[in-house]
Amino acid sequence: MTVRVKNGNIEQALRIFRRKTNDSGVLFQYKEKQFYEKPTSKKQRKKAAAKARERKRVKTDLERKF
Repeated sequence: MTVRVKNGNIEQALRIFRRKTNDSGVLFQYKEKQFYEKPTSKKQRKKAAAKARERKRVKTDLERKF
C-alpha cells in the first residue's frame, strides 16, 4: 500500500494512509490474529455483529418510511 506525499503535506498523507488501512481491513485482521480466539467465542462475536447490523438496517428502514 502506497501513499504519496504532495507538497510536503505529511498530515494529509497520514490521514489518507489511515483511511486506506481502515477501509481495506488490514488493521482489523492484524488485531484479530494477535491473540487466539476460541471458535465458540468467534461464533458468538459474529452472531452479535449480525444482530447489530440487522437492528441498524431495520432502524434505517423505519426512518425512511416516515
